[in-house]
Amino acid sequence: MADDNNVFDMSERQSGGSWTKWIRTAVIIIVLLFLLIVGLMNVFIVEQGEYKVVTQFGEVVRIEEQPGISAKIPFIQQVASLPKYQMNYDITSAEINTLDKKRVLVDNYAVWRVENPQAMIANAKTIENAESIMANYINSVIRSELGQLEFEQIINEDDSARGDVNEMVSSRVNELLEEGNYGIALTDVRMKRTDLPEDNEKAVYRRMISERESTAQEYLSEGDAEANRIRANTDKEVTEMISSAEADAEEIIGEGEGEAAEIYNDAFSRDPEFYELYKTLQTYEKTIDDETVIVLPSDSPYARILMGYVD
Repeated sequence: MADDNNVFDMSERQSGGSWTKWIRTAVIIIVLLFLLIVGLMNVFIVEQGEYKVVTQFGEVVRIEEQPGISAKIPFIQQVASLPKYQMNYDITSAEINTLDKKRVLVDNYAVWRVENPQAMIANAKTIENAESIMANYINSVIRSELGQLEFEQIINEDDSARGDVNEMVSSRVNELLEEGNYGIALTDVRMKRTDLPEDNEKAVYRRMISERESTAQEYLSEGDAEANRIRANTDKEVTEMISSAEADAEEIIGEGEGEAAEIYNDAFSRDPEFYELYKTLQTYEKTIDDETVIVLPSDSPYARILMGYVD
């Protein structure tokens, strides 16, 4: 009976020792895993084209720029990533009033970069806040600059005023960002689109159509006036040509009649009787047709000629 009790006690001791060993091993494994996780959480990788900003209690303690692996103090330090490359940002459309009292919707985009990571984290905090601050400055400056231009200067792409405005906006916004020490810089700003508010867009279109119709009517009036002038000049030239031709014809007729008279006179002077006969025959030719009946004395010169008698 005593031997059985001893065996039972030894079995219990072996079983209890085994459980203790397993618990100790599990604790060690858990601790090692915890240390590994903590270690991994406090190791970070610096990628190409980015800044890693390490902060401690909200203050920037260092900035990592070179690609590779780095570490921070567990639970005390935090790491923020900032891009080194230039970024595009579409700015919300803004309504402005032009110099000639027209309202215009202007849609812009900006190209910007982080210039000073420490100042950017300290004052702008995040990329989103930095873009919001920059957009407010851009809209304010654009409203001021475009307010000094007329509507036609803004919408006309061939007008150099728009290019000048872009340069002035970039310069002025960078001054404001530098004054605020936000650690960012505006590389470029451009107007993507300029639209009229819907309520006055139709009115402007109607005015433009009216102006085009007025211009077309001016061209038509000028064309009609020119056509009338050409017709008047042509009529004048035709009248002058007809008058000149009639004068020439009268002159030629006069010359012909004169020459004919000279010929008649010359013929009459040479043989008056023959000339008299010739004139008589011409008269008969003009006055007598096939149905005319005339009575001639037998001794008339004309009758003698018809009967074959020639003196």
